[in-house]
Amino acid sequence: MNRISETFQKLQQQKKPAIVPYVTPEFPLKGTTVPLLLALERAGAAMIEIGIPFSDPLADGPTIQHSSEIALRNGATVLRVLELVKEARAQTAIPIILMGYFNPILYFGVEKFLTEAHHSGVDGLIIPDLPPEESKEFRELSKKYGVSNVFLIAPTSSEERIRVIDALSTDFTYCVSVTGVTGSRSSFGNHFDEFLHRVKRNTKKPFVVGFGIKGKEQVTMISSIADGVVVGSALLQAMENATSVDEAVSLGKNFLSSLQ
Repeated sequence: MNRISETFQKLQQQKKPAIVPYVTPEFPLKGTTVPLLLALERAGAAMIEIGIPFSDPLADGPTIQHSSEIALRNGATVLRVLELVKEARAQTAIPIILMGYFNPILYFGVEKFLTEAHHSGVDGLIIPDLPPEESKEFRELSKKYGVSNVFLIAPTSSEERIRVIDALSTDFTYCVSVTGVTGSRSSFGNHFDEFLHRVKRNTKKPFVVGFGIKGKEQVTMISSIADGVVVGSALLQAMENATSVDEAVSLGKNFLSSLQ
């Protein structure tokens, strides 16, 4: 059993949701990443999702696009992100999941990337532009290096497709709350509950919900059906005006604490 499945098992026994913050490395300031990860764990994060900055992020809204631009200026290359994970891993056992697009991984070298991810202590990968149906080779390599694959379920996914995505994902699936890109929202539409119940009926593994979550009320509502939530844009917005690493870490920790 890996760190991800152990975490979900523990949370299910405790009847608690998985709170998963999404962070952009080296945002808003260079040097923020590792102390922020450790602070988020202390604030109650069950797992942490780290975005690999990319110049053309198809699933990301303005907040994460902006944070990625800053991160790239601050030196957050694929290799640097892996180095930061390795540095954090020496101080924590929290599951760490990387979210990135396939082009930078392909450029880095797929097997080289998975090798380095394994040695750095990465637990899982989310690659939004890798269709599950075309992922067989990548999934086999990931399994070889002990790295989980997490695929996305969209509101437009049929029941059959939900079952396929659930079967192909290693430990859990990521349920996208709305069609479109990331970004905090005040509501998710009239059929959101129905969508979550449809996902729950057709999945055997845990599933978390992301895109648009920004407050405790949303976390409570979604967690009554799903196994957890991912909070990204709202967390980044809470940190973006920090003028020091310590301030950024404090703002991030306080925001995550406010969700519980």
